[in-house]
Amino acid sequence: MTSPGFLFCRDPLRPGRPDAVVAREAAAARRAGAQVVTIDHDALLAGDAETAVSRVPRDSGPYWYRGWMIPSERYEDLERALVARGCAPCTGAAAYRRAHELPGWYDVFADLTPRSVWRSAHTGGVPAGPAPWSALARSLGAGPAIVKDFVKSRKHEWHEACFVPELGDTARLTAVVDQFLALQGEFLSGGVVLRAFEPFMPGGEARVWWVDGEPVLVTAHPDTPGHVPEPALGQVRAAVRELDCRWVTTDMALREDGVWRVVEVGDGQVSGLPADDDGGILFAALSAVGTGQQPQAASWAGAVSGSAVRRSGPSEVS
Repeated sequence: MTSPGFLFCRDPLRPGRPDAVVAREAAAARRAGAQVVTIDHDALLAGDAETAVSRVPRDSGPYWYRGWMIPSERYEDLERALVARGCAPCTGAAAYRRAHELPGWYDVFADLTPRSVWRSAHTGGVPAGPAPWSALARSLGAGPAIVKDFVKSRKHEWHEACFVPELGDTARLTAVVDQFLALQGEFLSGGVVLRAFEPFMPGGEARVWWVDGEPVLVTAHPDTPGHVPEPALGQVRAAVRELDCRWVTTDMALREDGVWRVVEVGDGQVSGLPADDDGGILFAALSAVGTGQQPQAASWAGAVSGSAVRRSGPSEVS
């Protein structure tokens, strides 16, 4: 089986080189023996996928993508453009959407993550007034909640565009949703999500990296640098395998009642690593699966004790 290569976002000033933000990762991928090719992320977002992949050699095999987030619709364009060149993404467009957007992964993780409801909406087609958000809130029930879209929240504008102290307060709910939509603007992804608020213990979130259903690395979450908890992964492993996406991340935090919860699921191709981690463990695991080997946590992370895999330090990425 052909070992996969990696598509990294290009440096805008030096198209043949990876963007400076991912240059260390690209070097680590090369050390793992993988082919590294650059693509034009700006062209892809502009709808010109053919130009975006013009540097990808024809008939050069499967590729993992690694770089900035891609809207699901544009990822579909990327898949088509690669197939047209006789290549293919290791993560297909349907799997990317399933891991990248909350409605795709929520049912599988419903028992492990805060209760959520959502309404599809797109830029220019967002319903006006309080009625739609009040109805959505009623389906979730009373209590505090956070507002986000299918991919991202505005947690850094916590009180203005993220947190709703009481869903029954229609005026406050509408104000937070309106501000969230205004700030997201053209970058709104999928629609509006309401998530029941759960109180977590101090100590930060852990980002767990999974390859073909196996945890290969645990790192700090970008929002809690310097903190790398050791989450329990038993039930999460089963959910990741049921999701059936090859490279995913699960962000996890310990709730105040001592239960580990999945805060977010993401496609691993667009999830951030800690600033001091070049991705060597991940790229070794991702390259090996192309040879038909099953990635094992112990193979890439050293000795495994219970649910613990290799842990990486502080993160400054987003």
